[in-house]
Amino acid sequence: MTAFENFNLSKQLVNAIDDLGFTSPTPIQQKSFPVILSGKDVVGIAQTGTGKTLAYMLPILQQLKFSNQVNPRILIMVPTRELVDQVVSNINEFTKYVNVRVLGVYGESNINVQKQAVAQGVDILVATPGRLYDLALSGVLKLKSIGKLVIDEVDVMLDLGFRPQLINIFDLLPQRRQNIMFSATMTDEVDALIDDFFIVPEKIAIAVSGTPLDNIAQFSYSVKNFYTKANLLIHLLQDKEEFNKVLIFVSSKKIADRLFEYLEEEMGPTSLIIHSNKSQNARIRAVEEFENGLKRVLIATDVISRGLDLEKISHVINFDTPKYPENYMHRIGRTGRAEHQGKSLLFYTEKEEESKIEIELLMSREIPLLDFPDEVEVNHQLIPEERERVFEKHLKTKPKISGASTHEKKEKNKKVNLGGSYKRKLEEKHKKPRTKGDKFNKSKRKR
Repeated sequence: MTAFENFNLSKQLVNAIDDLGFTSPTPIQQKSFPVILSGKDVVGIAQTGTGKTLAYMLPILQQLKFSNQVNPRILIMVPTRELVDQVVSNINEFTKYVNVRVLGVYGESNINVQKQAVAQGVDILVATPGRLYDLALSGVLKLKSIGKLVIDEVDVMLDLGFRPQLINIFDLLPQRRQNIMFSATMTDEVDALIDDFFIVPEKIAIAVSGTPLDNIAQFSYSVKNFYTKANLLIHLLQDKEEFNKVLIFVSSKKIADRLFEYLEEEMGPTSLIIHSNKSQNARIRAVEEFENGLKRVLIATDVISRGLDLEKISHVINFDTPKYPENYMHRIGRTGRAEHQGKSLLFYTEKEEESKIEIELLMSREIPLLDFPDEVEVNHQLIPEERERVFEKHLKTKPKISGASTHEKKEKNKKVNLGGSYKRKLEEKHKKPRTKGDKFNKSKRKR
């Protein structure tokens, strides 16, 4: 018997949860279940790693009845391709003993294949907004039967510029539906979306943005620059037993590529890399190899800082200090999941110290500073992004002339563009008329 049986779930759902080894619901699952089951619009605020997917899927699956209809009845929108795959995988686990058709669609995949899959019939559709809208415009996907709309990680969706697609999709959905939204942060843009499209939603807040998860130990290092950070990272990674599954976040794709190449050169093929310039297959393969333990280090930009359910991350290392303090919370939320203990390290330079202070202010706690190891080499070489921009001081520029509106124009500037200069010059030279009409009038004048 599990605590989930207090929800009066169907036997099939209880058996699936038992198979997954879940013993008791998380706080967000406890609070969300009765509200979503009631049919009210819901806005859930919870940090990454608190069990949001199961929180909205349990009541939905509890109410979902068998049907042969082709059009989807449940729509789940998420911001990234990785999150589509993750949510589809989770739903398939939850519905192990239930006959439910689940389909995930996203860009960079063959849309014709997805059209065929949609035409065969689907109960739950998981999609990124762009591809969803493309399928709806094609006429293959009909959204008239959607009874429940779930938008997960809505703040990320808006940050990625999906607001226009969301507005267009809302126009295609039936007005009578239940809206369910989950986010880790509440921004003005999120509030505006709620005001426009939700009907008196009930808000459920479990961990407000900035509240650090208690089972994550946080530490920081003051580091000079990129190459010194890389040397410190290599030094730490030598302890394979301690740093057995490490997720490293960097600020940009260029930094990710540069760090990956440096680690490959110094340590061999021990790491993987994932960012938006990588193909979908490469991204999926990297995550699978990391999750299966084939490689113990994954370098990533913030594209996967939310949503992916990576298990038993021993350390999250912030190689770069994020500019937005909320992103730090999303990053470290990759470790310390499902009540496991986790650790996070923050590398910051003098320029990044202000961002570190903003993170500490958001959390209302300081991140303990560790002593920089004496055995790690301090490299003074700077990468292009770290170098100061030098502007030429001796560029020759034309001096400004005062009273420019009153001085006499130069002769060449007095010329007027009359057009057709080539023909005009020929006429002056040969004294010939330019058109037949001119020729006729000229002959009449001579008479």
